[in-house]
Amino acid sequence: MKKKLLALYSLKFNPFSADIPTSALFPTPTTESFSWRIENQVGEGGFALVSGEPGSGKSAALRILSDRLSAMQDVMVGVLSRPQASILDFYRELGYLFGVALNPHNRWNGANALREKWQAQIEASLYRPVLIIDEAQEMNTTVFSELRLLSSTHLDSRSILLVILAGDSRLTDRLHHTDLLPIASRIRTRLRLEPATAQQLRDCLAHLLTRAGNPSLMNASVQNALCEHAAGNYRLLMNMANELLALAVSRELPQIDEKLFFDAFDMQTALNAAKRRKP
Repeated sequence: MKKKLLALYSLKFNPFSADIPTSALFPTPTTESFSWRIENQVGEGGFALVSGEPGSGKSAALRILSDRLSAMQDVMVGVLSRPQASILDFYRELGYLFGVALNPHNRWNGANALREKWQAQIEASLYRPVLIIDEAQEMNTTVFSELRLLSSTHLDSRSILLVILAGDSRLTDRLHHTDLLPIASRIRTRLRLEPATAQQLRDCLAHLLTRAGNPSLMNASVQNALCEHAAGNYRLLMNMANELLALAVSRELPQIDEKLFFDAFDMQTALNAAKRRKP
């Protein structure tokens, strides 16, 4: 369906899919401000926090930030893919991300090898390496503690790593726990993502349609209706818009209009009601 979709609507990409190009993501003013602050914190290290409920834009903010940091000369960015990992797998992934051969069972040597690599980079470029951890609420407390100890030297007076933690309310709740207060006290920069307003959702939708190459793919009335029904949630907005787009492709319609909107969601309401009636 992808080729048909792109050809039918002269699109460069599906504007409602999760894997749109990073350059096409919608940077909100708060994300822009946070990215600027982090770019200026790279030379100092420490911890930063991105928090918000699912669908509030955390992943998009991290993708934008990672892209900008990676474009900076001499900045090394690693993205942890398994935050729920054990301490041994945590070291294995750090070694892979930063190009250090580690024996995870010898944590003392592993920590020293990582520190030496990071300090060599700082001496060469004055920039700290960056570690981004999404879904950080899944991390084990022992891994949090190990990360805190790894990230500083000289009796905690010198930071050698910039760590960006991202997660939902479970992460912010955990950071109030006694065991994680040492991490919480080191967070220097924060981005708290709230549910989007209808206008912010409209701005995002218009931005994506324009970047995808067809601003008139969806008429204004449908855009307004989607944004009013998305409950401030970017992910929900994209999912509903993607449903409409798939239905439009199946009918080979020239544009997504009000009739398609009512057809799609009246149909979904009927299906949900039918499921509830089943014994």
